[in-house]
Amino acid sequence: MTIDWHQFTPGLSLFGGLLIGLAAAGLILLTGRIAGISGIIGGLLHPRPAEFGWRLAFLAGLIAAPILFGAPKSRIDAGWPTLVIAGLLVGIGTRYGAGCTSGHGVCGLSRLSVRSFTAVATFMAAGFATVFLARHWVWG
Repeated sequence: MTIDWHQFTPGLSLFGGLLIGLAAAGLILLTGRIAGISGIIGGLLHPRPAEFGWRLAFLAGLIAAPILFGAPKSRIDAGWPTLVIAGLLVGIGTRYGAGCTSGHGVCGLSRLSVRSFTAVATFMAAGFATVFLARHWVWG
């Protein structure tokens, strides 16, 4: 494995991580809600009037930040059918897992939740296994 030194940005990564932590801490301290994206977006599908504003503001911030501050260039080596299927599988997984990576990984682990630790360990292991199988067995 080699490091692409032009893309290696530990300072910006630290800053981004701090912003995520502050946003998650602020949301739970001010509203008592977990900053899990699947739950925030899910709440917009069947909104309660008192919760619509903060959910929409949180989602708008997620969309606006890369536009305002510049998103890193990325390359996705998959077609639309693969991306749609992957998105649907992730959505199904968030329903079965009672949350997404941000909810369990950022907020749940920081609260020392055993359920979140189990969820994070499970989806990390599944991700490692999927990449290994795809790279070494399927597309060799």
